Amino acid sequence: MLANDIPHLHVPSSPTVSGDPRDGGAAFVAVSRPDLEQDAYRSTIERVTGEGAVRWTSGDRDSSPTLSPDGRSLAFLRSVQDDHGVAHPQLAVAPVHGGEARVLTALPLGAGDPVWSPDSTRVAVTARFPEPGRYGSAVPGGDRRPAAAAEAPRLVSRLDFHVDGTGYLLDKPQQIVVVDVTDPAAAPVDSPLTSAPCSVSAPAWYPDSGALLVVAPRDLGVRETHDDDLYRVDASDGTMALAIRTEGSVSSIAIAPDRTVHYVGASHRDGRLVGEPEGLWVAAHDSEPVRLTARETVDVSGTPVFHRDDVLVQVLDRGTVTVRRVPAGTTDPLRLDQLGVVLGGRLVVSGFDVDRDVLVATAATTDSPGEVHVVDLTASDDALPTVLTDYAAPLRSEASAPGVRRIEELTGNAADGTPVHGWVVLPEGEGPHPVLRVVHGGPFGQDTWAFFDEAQVYASAGYAVVIGNPRGSGGYGLDHGRAVIGAMGTVDVDDVLALLDAALERPDLDAARVGIMGGSYGGFMTSWVAAHHGERFVAAWSERAVNAWDSFAGSSDIGWYFADAYVGADPEEQRRRSPLTYAAQVTIPFMVAHSEADWRCPIEQGQRQFVALRRAGVDASFLVFPGEGHELSRSGTPWHRVQRFEHVLAWWAEHLPVTPVDAGR
Repeated sequence: MLANDIPHLHVPSSPTVSGDPRDGGAAFVAVSRPDLEQDAYRSTIERVTGEGAVRWTSGDRDSSPTLSPDGRSLAFLRSVQDDHGVAHPQLAVAPVHGGEARVLTALPLGAGDPVWSPDSTRVAVTARFPEPGRYGSAVPGGDRRPAAAAEAPRLVSRLDFHVDGTGYLLDKPQQIVVVDVTDPAAAPVDSPLTSAPCSVSAPAWYPDSGALLVVAPRDLGVRETHDDDLYRVDASDGTMALAIRTEGSVSSIAIAPDRTVHYVGASHRDGRLVGEPEGLWVAAHDSEPVRLTARETVDVSGTPVFHRDDVLVQVLDRGTVTVRRVPAGTTDPLRLDQLGVVLGGRLVVSGFDVDRDVLVATAATTDSPGEVHVVDLTASDDALPTVLTDYAAPLRSEASAPGVRRIEELTGNAADGTPVHGWVVLPEGEGPHPVLRVVHGGPFGQDTWAFFDEAQVYASAGYAVVIGNPRGSGGYGLDHGRAVIGAMGTVDVDDVLALLDAALERPDLDAARVGIMGGSYGGFMTSWVAAHHGERFVAAWSERAVNAWDSFAGSSDIGWYFADAYVGADPEEQRRRSPLTYAAQVTIPFMVAHSEADWRCPIEQGQRQFVALRRAGVDASFLVFPGEGHELSRSGTPWHRVQRFEHVLAWWAEHLPVTPVDAGR
């Protein structure tokens, strides 16, 4: 994969399914495609069967398809321009067997993913509603719509007032909107059902379609909190009542036909807010939730789906995300090895749906950003899935030479004997190749077996790319994830270097030519390692990094709790754990890359590091992307993503050049 192959990254959304797609049924997915000509992302809904995928909707920004329970209608989001030329995703519904789509909402800032009522008559979505005079809405008493720079000042009195990628929160709370789809003549809905004093999320319908269950901050957000509770919302008048008090945070909900509630969430009972794996929980109304998966070994993601007497969930495990079974009647938390594997192997499941005895999932593999997989749920747990799509074909075509590079598994051992798991993505040729040690963000994230566009681009340019999961990463159990709390820059550094050492034992890698790079926490690690182990590397690329915990605590959207949780509140300890403190120890060329609109690791983190490096005489540069946030490398504008790749490759071409000998030519 080359830098300008970004348009070939065709990524399908979580599927929705009716019947067996291999035998008369169909699955629907939204496929996202970067468009360099328009510098935007296109998304079309496709119908997937045993014969492949065909485009099903006409819009080029359609997303989030969801089939009605009766199988007759498909709800989805369609980008619609308002009267002022601003486009927002709005709820649309179309007959599955043909007919025009109807746009059913005119929400000021757009709609979230649709959720059907069990009787197929209504759809619930989340939507943010701006204060008058903000985000293009009219000021009170008139039609004047001020530009963003002319809006009234914001008066902030809470710490949880903004988040990267969304912006300010308190002046556009998220509410629940319910739309009746049975009246074809009804005007588009533009107002909420709920009027909570806080944002609510993750709606799930009760079996009788008369109410919903939603996630809301504890005590309806009367003060800053990381704890969520579940509230019942009457579908007719929007009144809310506490239904289930949880032990911490909640990310998704599913309600069984018997009204039993299952949810995915984390416990905060011991006061920890970081490095905490999510689990599957069950609760009835007015009862204490019970955790069904072991906190020490199981990390759950996604939304639970019911199948007969089981609850199916996505589980993170050693660089994979698989689908596993949790018996609904279990009483004791089950360990990872006690959960049956429904869809496993070297893949990363991004979403799935079940109809009768068929599971359809979208999953990334080593050679694809995502394909549609089908599993017969009556088969044995080791049955192989059927793959119905080939969205990655353009990446392997002659027009996209050199194609997809090979990935091989690695295991190293830290000085204290701790095993470190990872991979190397290999360039073409016999080598020995120059090496890039790329460190992931988080720290409670994970590198995986999935196709990784960055590693592929670097490997295609001639670099062997070493990735992996040091202590602090997710997917390896509770103790592994929490090992860096109060210890950043210690055992995690040992693991980063140990995995590199394991890779450098290979004869096709050149131990004398190694660079280090990473973003966010990976940027922190790059800055730290460059200062403390710089002799091992020829240059460094540190991106969207945490470099100074003192200012991060006050400037980041999560800084007000994240810095204390991982490092502690003591200013001297924050100084000791800050790469900025050791900037004068850096002796290798150093690139600081940052985005102007990054609210997770604000640009001051990059500015301070760059200035400190230059004042210390380091050969340092500062690369700034206008208008982008923390997610630039994953969801920034297509051209900025290409330009970022071009700058990365130019940096390494200068400091770590690839020669014809490296490729065995």
